[in-house]
Amino acid sequence: MFGRSRSWVGGGHGKSSRNIHSLDHLKYLYHVLTKNTTVTEQNRNLLVETIRSITEILIWGDQNDSSVFDFFLEKNMFVFFLNILRQKSGRYVCVQLLQTLNILFENISHETSLYYLLSNNYVNSIIVHKFDFSDEEIMAYYISFLKTLSLKLNNHTVHFFYNEHTNDFALYTEAIKFFNHPESMVRIAVRTITLNVYKVDNQAMLHYIRDKTAVPYFSNLVWFIGSHVIELDNCVQTDEEHRNRGKLSDLVAEHLDHLHYLNDILIINCEFLNDVLTDHLLNRLFLPLYVYSLENQDKGGEQRPKISLPVSLYLLSQVFLIIHHAPLVNSLAEVILNGDLSEMYAKTEQDVQRSCVSH
Repeated sequence: MFGRSRSWVGGGHGKSSRNIHSLDHLKYLYHVLTKNTTVTEQNRNLLVETIRSITEILIWGDQNDSSVFDFFLEKNMFVFFLNILRQKSGRYVCVQLLQTLNILFENISHETSLYYLLSNNYVNSIIVHKFDFSDEEIMAYYISFLKTLSLKLNNHTVHFFYNEHTNDFALYTEAIKFFNHPESMVRIAVRTITLNVYKVDNQAMLHYIRDKTAVPYFSNLVWFIGSHVIELDNCVQTDEEHRNRGKLSDLVAEHLDHLHYLNDILIINCEFLNDVLTDHLLNRLFLPLYVYSLENQDKGGEQRPKISLPVSLYLLSQVFLIIHHAPLVNSLAEVILNGDLSEMYAKTEQDVQRSCVSH
């Protein structure tokens, strides 16, 4: 899904005598854009090649000539990219533009160059553009673009993405919409984006995440993992003749990936995010599903979801092996070793109900 399309370097503009890595050639390409503001079947290839060539010059300019960025900013050239997208110019143009933007941000190394590209908020406008995400290739390049941007996040660049005055953080909020996407590579990219965000030590941004997105995101994530666990258990229960080993291996590997992701969040050690995540994991997943399944397996007529004893024991062992956040693993161990599981489950249900009411 994430394969590259054909090489984009060396597009067919100008003659061999023209120096394609130069401010003069960028001026020529700007002239091409001004003459082709409307995308048509006749000029779409020209526009795609023009954007590719502009990207190539910007990458070259990042290392060799900052004047190309001065010109790019002075002429507001990013607005041409946005206008091309907004014209609903077809999947081919969308894919090529997303691919080119991804390459551009991957290859920019100087922060000053990055500031030029991120100024004027055009990148955020591209992030919130209504792409056709049913198209696999568009989805792949879009989420890859967001992941590339997230790798550029730090205390200086976060202000280009998180707007404290409007409480808006499109890079993060758009990415987490795809946390349960059917394509595993998309889900992995979303996890990478969230981790890159959580690692930025910007208190205003982190408080925004805690107050506006942490509860729904962690709640949905925990629900998704729980559903996955029940599917895993069903696979074990119905695999009497060991025909589902391939599927079972995939489900186990996916679950272990979930646990590693949860641990990656927790070891960032953002205290207030850890508090929210620990609460959700204990009260909505580990205690009511994993631990409660250790109690009398023969009780019939209960509405509580349960998994088989071997699966429960195996999954709990993996929790203790993978997750290193002491408040979580200590609480979990204390309940298993000392707790009354019936009382624990009743308390957990009350905690969940209170949480639902308060949020």
